[in-house]
Amino acid sequence: MNDAGHPPLADVRVIELGQLIAGPFCGQILADFGADVLKVEEPSRGDPMRSWGVVHNGRSLTWNVIARGKRCVTADLRTPEGRDFVLGLVAQADVVVENFRPGTLEKFGLGFDALSAVNPGIVLTRVSGFGQDGPYSPRAGYGSVGEAMGGLRYLVGDPDRPPSRFGVSLGDLLAGLHAALGTMMALHSRASSGVGQVVDVSIYESVLAMTESLVSDYAVGGVTRERSGAILAGIAPSNVYATADGRLLMIAANQDTVFRRLAEAMGRPELAEDERFATHLARGANQAELDQLIGDWTRTVPTAELQQLLDDHGVPAGEIYRAREMLADPHFRARNSIVEVPDDELGPVPMQAVAPKLSRNPGAVRWGGPPHGAHDEDVRAWLRSTAASALNRAEQP
Repeated sequence: MNDAGHPPLADVRVIELGQLIAGPFCGQILADFGADVLKVEEPSRGDPMRSWGVVHNGRSLTWNVIARGKRCVTADLRTPEGRDFVLGLVAQADVVVENFRPGTLEKFGLGFDALSAVNPGIVLTRVSGFGQDGPYSPRAGYGSVGEAMGGLRYLVGDPDRPPSRFGVSLGDLLAGLHAALGTMMALHSRASSGVGQVVDVSIYESVLAMTESLVSDYAVGGVTRERSGAILAGIAPSNVYATADGRLLMIAANQDTVFRRLAEAMGRPELAEDERFATHLARGANQAELDQLIGDWTRTVPTAELQQLLDDHGVPAGEIYRAREMLADPHFRARNSIVEVPDDELGPVPMQAVAPKLSRNPGAVRWGGPPHGAHDEDVRAWLRSTAASALNRAEQP
């Protein structure tokens, strides 16, 4: 049974107080799966993301993605009126997401004690650079700093150059992803306890969580992982190789059985028996020599033919894609990995679809990022009606 009309979070209301990427990406994920996300912005200018990234016809395409599926309202949290407005929303909500510097929400009179006083079941998801406590918690913390201190930046790039960076705001996105995960765990806990709690997400710990055994390698094994460019040291073959028509193909065949299949695809089955390449450890020790052999072969075969040959032999491989290749790929189309979201000003806007895919009640991109204050009137009218209903119930004999 497919119940696409009732997404999994359709009964969840989220108040998003954050801005930029980390907190709003959490809100994007929840909205993708049907949550009613009310994004509260400053009345004067709104979220800075409205003007970041590629701007087309006066609209930020980054904003169009990260604010998709949300309803946008305005309130000045520094004023009593703004505080009361947010508390009115919280009384009817399940989750509050914020990514201010720790202590800011308390200055607004909107700390967890104030929120839970109007709604004991509220889940407060807090995203910051360094967490809500500890000596660094008062610091400003952008995603790039979290990537640096969480250990990833040191590993990115070539060994003879300073650390590089990722082409996306990875630290912020990882924090937003962990925030969404923590929010769902807190909601699950509330289902049995009836009470909410604080979800404390730091960017640097979200990055640290992705570093596999990096800390253990050093603390126990005395090994410091270093930058290794396009490869992982000792993991071979797993690299990017040029093809006959000048494109780039990623081939990952570092497991013994898979390397044997690669050797057969190359027409050189004897390589799997060669003592230099027969085992995982041997291939790692002779990584550069093996990459040279494979690269010499791939440069003689056109990309499409090479991909088919590797597919036929069960060797994991895939071309290095840009957006152009994604939009043209039949597999992306078959799985609706990219969807077109209608927009009155921009027309149909392609963007990444909801992930992961649920079989019974999947999420969906309902609309792109709304204009500033687009839902002010509707939400305030709704709040007035709920307040009137509550008053009428209280006056009933």
